[in-house]
Amino acid sequence: MLRVLHSVSNMARAGIETMLMNYYREIDRSLVQFDFLANKPTPGEYDEEIRGLGGRVFVSPGLNPLHFPRYKRFVADLLHTNPDIRIVHAHNEAMGFYALQSAKDAGIPVRIAHAHNTQIIRDYKYPLKMACKHLLPGAATDYWSCGRDAGIYYYGEKRWNESGFLMRNAIDLSRFAFREEERARLRQQYGLERCFVIGHVGRFNIQKNHTRLLDIFAEIAKAAPEARLALIGTGELEPAVREKAGALGILDKVLFLGQMADVSGWYQSMDCFVLPSLFEGLPVVGIEAQAAGLPCFFSDRVTDEVLLSPEARRISLEARDAEWAREILAVRKPEICRDRGADIVRRAGYDIHKEAKKLQEIYLKMAALPAGS
Repeated sequence: MLRVLHSVSNMARAGIETMLMNYYREIDRSLVQFDFLANKPTPGEYDEEIRGLGGRVFVSPGLNPLHFPRYKRFVADLLHTNPDIRIVHAHNEAMGFYALQSAKDAGIPVRIAHAHNTQIIRDYKYPLKMACKHLLPGAATDYWSCGRDAGIYYYGEKRWNESGFLMRNAIDLSRFAFREEERARLRQQYGLERCFVIGHVGRFNIQKNHTRLLDIFAEIAKAAPEARLALIGTGELEPAVREKAGALGILDKVLFLGQMADVSGWYQSMDCFVLPSLFEGLPVVGIEAQAAGLPCFFSDRVTDEVLLSPEARRISLEARDAEWAREILAVRKPEICRDRGADIVRRAGYDIHKEAKKLQEIYLKMAALPAGS
């Protein structure tokens, strides 16, 4: 059996981790098993399921430059005692350099860097991350990405065009396809039968741009008092977002729904989906929302690769809140047919059942062939 070690932050319910679990559930685990190198000590919501599927979660010393020698020894010991791990696949963006360089020094022949975003947040770690981004290609043997723009950002256009590989953020379409009965049940449960429900799924952090979303929704609420904003997720900025919703006078119209094990039902209850992110690779939530047949509104900082459905569009972040509101309010029409969403996404190549089989074959082929060091 081939084991693939995925380097992650931790296996919390977030976009990258959910994508990995989508694939993990579908591969033939008698041939390919996943293990996870968690670089944060906090346990993840997926840890128990991983162990139930036969995988393991190893907690590293952390991505601290002062502890890099210790980190390398940890990875070397891990790989030495588990020789069936023959591929290391890093999802830590620029900081994936740590796992990949450690694996290179330990003699692992196949080392995959995987780009998931088109920008690095300018926080106190920015200089370190930029240094790691520069070193990343030299530590990897293979250059993967969720989309074209993310691949170009991390590896450069020439390298991406010559040797980049697109691994789609595929989903289980049967879970997200539109279900009228589920929509009716949830809307009745939350008293939303007569409401225009705008949805958003994402961690409360700078990237997802919740503050702008509230400004846009405040404009919508002026014209449509029945509008409600459903926010799914948690994060460090949630208290600030709640405070701003109160200051705008819309707190009673915003549903803070928290983290969910299964968000598929809420996509059914929404009337549209809005993602005004400051940057994105190719967001899994955008694929899920389109599979549910929702009209979708993405900022122009989200790659155009996300536009699978004719009901999906991008709006400039430079546009005024009133312009966003006008476009969103225009989809309050009963004639939108949501039944075609899952089929549109399937034809675009995001069916997890097909993509997991492809990934499995690729891993097995990579492990069987000599790779560059």
